[in-house]
Amino acid sequence: MAQDANNQPDAPKEGVPAPEGPANLIDTDYVIGQDNIQTNKFGMNVDLHGKVFSVSSLLILFFVIITLALPDQMGPLFNGAKSFLTDNLSWLFLFAANIFVIVAVVLIFTPLGKVRLGGLHAKPDFSYAGWFAMLFAAGMGIGLMFYGVSEPITHFGTSVTGDSWAPLGGAQGDQAASQSLAMAATIFHWGLHPWGIYAVVALALALFSFNKGLPLTMRSIFYPILGERIWGWPGHVIDIMAVLATLFGLATSLGFGASQAAAGLNYLFDIPNTDVTMVVLIIGITLVALGSVVLGVDKGVQRLSQLNMGLAFLLLLFVIIVGPTMLIATGFVENLGSYLKNLPALSNPFGREDADFVHGWTAFYWAWWISWSPFVGMFIARVSRGRTVREFLIAVLLVPTIVSVLWMTAFGDTAINQLVSDGFEGVKEAALPLQLFTMLGQLPLTSITSFVGIILVMVFFITSSDSGSLVIDSITAGGKVDAPTPQRVFWALIEGAIAIALLLGGGLAALQAAVITTGLPFTIVLLAACYAIIQGLRSEPRG
Repeated sequence: MAQDANNQPDAPKEGVPAPEGPANLIDTDYVIGQDNIQTNKFGMNVDLHGKVFSVSSLLILFFVIITLALPDQMGPLFNGAKSFLTDNLSWLFLFAANIFVIVAVVLIFTPLGKVRLGGLHAKPDFSYAGWFAMLFAAGMGIGLMFYGVSEPITHFGTSVTGDSWAPLGGAQGDQAASQSLAMAATIFHWGLHPWGIYAVVALALALFSFNKGLPLTMRSIFYPILGERIWGWPGHVIDIMAVLATLFGLATSLGFGASQAAAGLNYLFDIPNTDVTMVVLIIGITLVALGSVVLGVDKGVQRLSQLNMGLAFLLLLFVIIVGPTMLIATGFVENLGSYLKNLPALSNPFGREDADFVHGWTAFYWAWWISWSPFVGMFIARVSRGRTVREFLIAVLLVPTIVSVLWMTAFGDTAINQLVSDGFEGVKEAALPLQLFTMLGQLPLTSITSFVGIILVMVFFITSSDSGSLVIDSITAGGKVDAPTPQRVFWALIEGAIAIALLLGGGLAALQAAVITTGLPFTIVLLAACYAIIQGLRSEPRG
């Protein structure tokens, strides 16, 4: 039965705002932070969940040490793990991602969509502009910079030659069909499916925290399934898995960002593109990120996200204006149509003949998004209080998807047009991290746009790092969203350390292997969360 939390003596405890108006609070004796260790040693305040923090920290530090100590042994191990998981369990990633999208879309059209996150009378904490900027920048910023050119041009090349890596078998010898298929496959990896994954996690976290009065941690989602057992080891394991998945998902993005920034600096300024350069970049940008971490969501993350969106929009607008403008304009509609047409075939988890594409591209992407989902989902939940479920899902699914289609069309079609119409093969032949800068090199103001590209990668790097630190700190602080700043600093430093360890221990393949390995068990966790969401929404009052 719905209760008015504002008149409740037992409204949600420290760290989670009380629901505004009627909301169906869960009756539990658990107090947020009751299992925390609180102390003030060496002049630093500490307020953390002893078991989750200690187990997560020890596992991660062990991983970093052994990877740096035994790089020659760890590299082949990472490759073997990646190959085994993608070859044998790709179907699970594809099947699960389809479920997440279906759940999100169905909820939009049901009466459950009227439920308001934060209580019946809750008001949004952020404007639409600030909200969109934060959820998009946190969700996939570095990835768009890294893959915006490289993925379309790669899929086009494999499709036109009929390579085994071609999506859906390709369109050998047909350039127009190959371009259409390449763009559809690219948009598939950046459209509804990743945002469906994020939406499910974010909705679950927001619902059970802001409406049910539980801590803002992954374990809270499972109250309808586990009941009071979420406060014991079953809940500890869920939160530890969330911390590990988040850290390795973030480290993968930071590694990609560092490799691209190093390639850009080499392209512009002849700075050596070496492991040393990437390590220095990771250290430097991590230190810069600490400033934003200290400032928090309102002053740090939101401002950086809005700066990022402004720079990204300017770069996108530049490519549209000075690139093949009409091709991009018509390509947007055509690519969106091609994506929708090929969506059933691309999302089919069984009986695929394009095994290399599924294993090497789609399975990796879905594992990456699932690894990111605790981080992005919790961050989106924190900034989405006051939205209805329907408003929330439409925005989180559609707005970033449309922007992704426009981004991939502008950058991808421009690169393909340079190859097909101009005969320029530089982008196709360039190393993956360098392909964006090679494409920009064929447009006016190359030095300026390439420099802006490097800055964008770095600022996306910072927003991902500080957003992730805020989220991981909340999980390891027992659900508190206002834990001491030194803990967030600790996690920001750990993210950089993992990225360095993975890059030195096996390069980009090691990053991919880590994501898939941590993403697999969390896939099962999220499938169970879908049931919990529906059960939780059914008990809520609707506007």
